[in-house]
Amino acid sequence: MSLDQRATAVLAALDDALRGDPDVAALVRRERARHADPLRLAVGGMVKAGKSTLVNALIGEEIAPTDIGECTRVVTWYRFGRVPRVVLHPREGEPRPLPVVRDGGRLVLDLDGTPPEEVDRLVVDWPSVHLRDVIIVDVPGLGSLTTELSSRSRSYLADPDAPTDADALVYLLRHAHDADLDFLTGWHAASGEGVPIDAVAVLSRADELGSGRIDALVSARDIAARYRDDPAVARRVLDVRPVAGLLAQASRTLRQEEYASLVALAALPRDDRERLLLSADRLAGEADVPVPREARADLLERLGIFGVRLSLAVLRTGVPDAPALAAELTRRSGVGPVRDLVDEHFVARARDLKARATLAAVRALGRTRALPAAVEDELERAESDAHALRELGVLARARLGTLPVTRERWDAALKLVGTGSPAARLGLDDDAEDAEVRSVALARLDEWRTAAEDPRLDRDAADVHRVLERSIEGILDELDDDDADGPPSGGRPVVRIGTRTEPAGGAGQQTGDERRTG
Repeated sequence: MSLDQRATAVLAALDDALRGDPDVAALVRRERARHADPLRLAVGGMVKAGKSTLVNALIGEEIAPTDIGECTRVVTWYRFGRVPRVVLHPREGEPRPLPVVRDGGRLVLDLDGTPPEEVDRLVVDWPSVHLRDVIIVDVPGLGSLTTELSSRSRSYLADPDAPTDADALVYLLRHAHDADLDFLTGWHAASGEGVPIDAVAVLSRADELGSGRIDALVSARDIAARYRDDPAVARRVLDVRPVAGLLAQASRTLRQEEYASLVALAALPRDDRERLLLSADRLAGEADVPVPREARADLLERLGIFGVRLSLAVLRTGVPDAPALAAELTRRSGVGPVRDLVDEHFVARARDLKARATLAAVRALGRTRALPAAVEDELERAESDAHALRELGVLARARLGTLPVTRERWDAALKLVGTGSPAARLGLDDDAEDAEVRSVALARLDEWRTAAEDPRLDRDAADVHRVLERSIEGILDELDDDDADGPPSGGRPVVRIGTRTEPAGGAGQQTGDERRTG
């Protein structure tokens, strides 16, 4: 039985045992809705970290408000819908629709007179292809001067006694302060484990780290790498990636008139162009420039001085049109690797992460009341058989560069706990015959079992080897199920697996005779 099936069984047992209890009924409804939804990805961070800007970059449209207004003080869900719609969910009372208003291409959110503290959440349906597999949850900033607002954000994401609606987290850092680390510790406590399988960090506003210089992202990548290698950060997030959020947002929504203004600036003589780009004030205020001041102010608001400088440099390499410039700026912004990381580690594992969150919610309920024996039994079965979460832990350690396997086994280990067909997870072509897949699986099972019994391994390394051994057993079980039920299932959803570093070394490899039987 898969982990999500186990979690469903826990909810069924809870519903049966405590039917009629309104708190339990609400929990069961909420968790069943979680399993029916796409992955819910929270975007959090300190005030002015650039959260809403990153949300817009991920969605590909300017629909999250980035100014300081009442709508930035409430939790907002962005999800796929064929027709744009905004619905306000109050803390008390029935949800009600709000008008969908756009100004200059940007969505304008208005609470229609409702005080932010009375709003549970806004839900924005939007026809973006990037929302088909994920719901993005924009959470108000932490560290606000408004104590109520800051505590509300913390309680939404990092309260162990009130598990969050989110399944995974992108956390924006400007600098890794103690407050950031404390919050991430709370997130892991609330989600049930202190291992970084459901959180990544983004070094936001990366262009500002280099004072807007054209090579700012190079410096930002170095800083992100230092944070990534810091044990205090590595214990809390899977990875740290730099993003120039403003550039990412603007490049995804670049307008033809903006492209024309940039082309005109790029065509200036070199000395005039370099003088103009010395500062944002000079770019905005200089007279006798073949681009109106209003248009230059718009470029600065949308791209920042870094984005303008980079755009002009790219244009002078011969970029032919606006779509080509937008694509190049998107590539250089750093948003692509963040999206890939979310797809590979969160979206592809959505069912497991949702199940994990459900089990954490039921455990939190158990801290306030005694759970019936039937529920405890189902919960213990689910937690003892949570192999999918142990696989996620292996992937997390691979990203940290701390996976205790030999260099020769590194790639094989990642494939085993990755996604795709049984054949692909064994390093074979997808069209390999079942007999070949089974034969290779049995041989690999023998190798990993023998390696796990190596007396030179410490307990931690032996446990990791046993996780990989169990993954191969799961592949064999999947082959057995396919033989019994008909055509092959195709395995897990296919994603690309990336690693942070290769291992420095590890225990030696051995071979043995033990075979899986039955």
